[in-house]
Amino acid sequence: MTTATTPARPTGRRHSVVHRLRVARVERLTDDAVAVTLAVPAELTAEYEFAAGQHVNVELPGGDGVRRSYSICSPAGSGELRIAVKRLPGGAFSEHALSRLAPGDELDVMTPAGRFTPSFDPARARHYAAVAAGSGITPIMSIVATALATEPGSRVMVLYGNRTSSSVMFLDELADLKDRHPGRLQLVHVLSREPGTTELLSGRLDAQRLGRVLDTLLPPDTVDDWYLCGPYEMITAARSVLAGRGVDRSHVHAELYHVGDAPPAPRTESAPVPVHCAVTAVLDGRRSEVVLDDPDETVLEAVLRARNDAPFACKGGVCGTCRAKVLDGEVTMERHYALEDGEIAAGYVLTCQSHPTTPRLEVDYDA
Repeated sequence: MTTATTPARPTGRRHSVVHRLRVARVERLTDDAVAVTLAVPAELTAEYEFAAGQHVNVELPGGDGVRRSYSICSPAGSGELRIAVKRLPGGAFSEHALSRLAPGDELDVMTPAGRFTPSFDPARARHYAAVAAGSGITPIMSIVATALATEPGSRVMVLYGNRTSSSVMFLDELADLKDRHPGRLQLVHVLSREPGTTELLSGRLDAQRLGRVLDTLLPPDTVDDWYLCGPYEMITAARSVLAGRGVDRSHVHAELYHVGDAPPAPRTESAPVPVHCAVTAVLDGRRSEVVLDDPDETVLEAVLRARNDAPFACKGGVCGTCRAKVLDGEVTMERHYALEDGEIAAGYVLTCQSHPTTPRLEVDYDA
């Protein structure tokens, strides 16, 4: 049962919304990856301003209603909205992008989102380190280029794992960045299926090899902040290695590009899932109410029955598009990869992964 939507309070929009954008350029990066530049009309410029490390969610007009998340690879403040798309087996959008997408085509694109974002200060000198695998380099490209341009006193090291040299995304652009900042950017490629420059850099970027690389090339105590982007296994290994070397978790920032076989977080069993929960959602300053009486239905699925404009994308706990703050009641989350520990402590949840554990629940997408 859904009640009428009512005003809640004035609010500045904090969640993503969809606009139709034209494709300006499609560039081949590797045999299975392209970069897509999107033309943003002048009247939407402010809505598509982004921070380094953010992403957009994309949907084919008239498609299956499934949205795909792609990180922005251009530097913040560049005025260019550019994403990278790598082919996934059976991936409807990636197959379309690599085989048929062309300048002049249109895509439904949500405004930028995500908190895998450093805060830069031109007066500050820091040492950043990034560990990426495969298409995980995409947000790292934006972070690195923005850091080098914004903080003249800062240094960056990028440790980038791939199968072969031909599969390295942004190979030339990374080399150009290094040439422009030879004393400030250290770039290390690790190849798993062909010989690297040394034995140390030849093989999978697993915990053992990462530990050796740190001990040899990058003492962790010289790094201020770490940015990790790749598959679940790599993120988990890197976190473990850094923790074992005394790196404070608050200085390690991670973003998954695919959940894959990552196990769900165990549900909290301290309170039973109610068979009947009155859910209130605040979105764009309006309150909507809906009843959730199926324990397998997520909060997002329930809210979408009342508000089809509720923000979402991956529905896998990775992108963070459906993030909201719990104002009343409690939930348990199956996965929460897109949230930092501080956000969880502050009451934020991913509604696509949330199940109520109280008879009443209020969530605020504007918070």
